[in-house]
Amino acid sequence: MFFVYAIKSTVRNYIYIGMTNNVGRRLAEHNNGENRSTKAYKPFVLIYTEAFPTRIEAREKEKYLKSGIGKEYLKSLQ
Repeated sequence: MFFVYAIKSTVRNYIYIGMTNNVGRRLAEHNNGENRSTKAYKPFVLIYTEAFPTRIEAREKEKYLKSGIGKEYLKSLQ
């Protein structure tokens, strides 16, 4: 099982979208500063998650959410 997730920085206007097989572990890694691309924006809260049976399907959804219309969708959830 693969998950697409979106996290939002609580201190800056920044949304990160990623894919993983363990959302809890990934969120902890982001909040602990273990990811170089998100370290400056921590701490984060989870704003979106969706499960997919295959990595290919998860990657397609991740690409959609990273597009302009996908980012607008995520902003509308807040």
